[in-house]
Amino acid sequence: MPIQQLPSHLINQIAAGEVVERPASVVKELVENSLDAGAQAVQIDIVAGGQKLLRIRDDGKGINKSELELALSRHATSKISSLDDLEAVASLGFRGEALPSIASVARLTLCSRSLDEDSAWQVEADGGNISSPAPAAHPQGTTVEVHDLFYNTPARRRFLRTERTEFGHIEKWIRRLALSRPEIAFTLTHNQRTVLQLAAAKDEDAQRHRVAKICGDAFAEQCVYIEREVEGIALAGWIALPTFNRSQPDLQYWFVNGRSISDKTLAHAVRHAYRDVLFHGRYPAYVLNLTMDPKGVDANAHPAKHEVRFRDGRRVHGVVSQAVEVALKDTRPGGHDITPIPMTRNTVFNQGTMPLPHGPSPSAVRETLATYRSMATAPSLADVPEHATEAPPLGFAIAQLAGVYILAENRDGLVVVDMHAAHERITYEKLKRSYDDRALVRQPLLVPETISVAESEANLVEHSGAALEQLGLVVDRSGPTTLTVREVPALLRSADVESLLRDVLADLSESGQSNRVDDASDDFLATMACHYSVRANRLLTLDEMNALLREMEMTERADQCNHGRPTWTTITMSELDRLFLRGR
Repeated sequence: MPIQQLPSHLINQIAAGEVVERPASVVKELVENSLDAGAQAVQIDIVAGGQKLLRIRDDGKGINKSELELALSRHATSKISSLDDLEAVASLGFRGEALPSIASVARLTLCSRSLDEDSAWQVEADGGNISSPAPAAHPQGTTVEVHDLFYNTPARRRFLRTERTEFGHIEKWIRRLALSRPEIAFTLTHNQRTVLQLAAAKDEDAQRHRVAKICGDAFAEQCVYIEREVEGIALAGWIALPTFNRSQPDLQYWFVNGRSISDKTLAHAVRHAYRDVLFHGRYPAYVLNLTMDPKGVDANAHPAKHEVRFRDGRRVHGVVSQAVEVALKDTRPGGHDITPIPMTRNTVFNQGTMPLPHGPSPSAVRETLATYRSMATAPSLADVPEHATEAPPLGFAIAQLAGVYILAENRDGLVVVDMHAAHERITYEKLKRSYDDRALVRQPLLVPETISVAESEANLVEHSGAALEQLGLVVDRSGPTTLTVREVPALLRSADVESLLRDVLADLSESGQSNRVDDASDDFLATMACHYSVRANRLLTLDEMNALLREMEMTERADQCNHGRPTWTTITMSELDRLFLRGR
């Protein structure tokens, strides 16, 4: 077959394969156009999962009569006009492909009334044929109706799933878009039944209500709002407490400048911030919006605009990870405002103490218990002002259960504390602070370790020598595919050097950064904390138990041990009353 120019309608149908994958793709593109037009309310009507009808109506600025036909032409857009505009694009759409691509595989009606026109105008497209604008009745804004999707491309139509499945994809996208723009009202109907109706959320309480409606009440009840800005990069949104976690990453929403995206750098940053408070294999939940200079992010990196590229990914990763980590530090009993009440041997309970068992114990545990006993010699409650007599968040210890749990009473009811898990978190945080306060110490290997790698990895080492030294690794290239490790972090001198280096190189190759050394160091410190913490079946005095509770209240991330297990829980008086049928 000779080389020939393809007809325009075939070109549009080929292009539609990238833009219009299924009915949900159509909804996404059209709703994003509505958002770009400044709409304050968007109505989405779906019939038969989108195969028969997709109708998007908004109250945006509309399209002028003279531009209606042009809007259905390929690469016609009002969003950009030059390469500089493309590199700093802030709108959701900018390629001018959505409307012509949809019109090439469906029967499309476009009706709009602009701000500066007295009446609305309408055009229709069918198989590449576009009608002239005709007057129509329509309020300010735009309505796009898409009938019989893929009617002229039966092969594509056969790949569509059931009506229920296709609508499920549409609903998923609307929920994502609604999370990205809480100030905009959304209404979604399917077969004339209202499925989702979200009022505009102008304040934090209304936004939390929207988050609850989309992500579930359990998420809304166990999430905290974060807001942080560093050097022009702003992060805002909701992150779930570690106690609310998932078996898969299905409740993770990322928005960059209002655009819903999926990005490995951002996902890794959040996962790294949660590393000390989640079970292995569990995933955090969050709804986060990153706002930054559009010039710092490439939104034209994916045909469907699902992915972006950051011009300084390392900086973005650091800002996100630090912001989330700071917020998680306050996952402790009582949160931010902690004013521990000093304890004495003469506590308000005035119970006798239980003797410590005889026998040897680890020195670290002995030192900790000695510290707790010294804490118990603080001024008595009689020295505390009368207005400060309210019980602290974890209350006061009343007993020890099975040598494992501390039972305490607070204002809400009964507090149960896992003694070992709580002490493990306290010890771990102290070890980390001690380690972080010191300069990074490298340990020269008595016998340098030689590792065979791919040539690309060897090239990476040559270009990343400074980054590796910052991680405490001194690595030389000794051949085309050979590396020699000469120094490692002193804390990891007994670690598997080869596996560590390979993991670091894999991270550097993919994202330009690595947290492997930090993670390995944290794992080592976590093991030390586990061994140095009080063990089960060790009896503690009331003074020691109360001192442990007070230290929990002052320790970051004290709600979980460093393996992700919870350290304490509360059984409220109302729950106890229900157990014993009180009040019936």
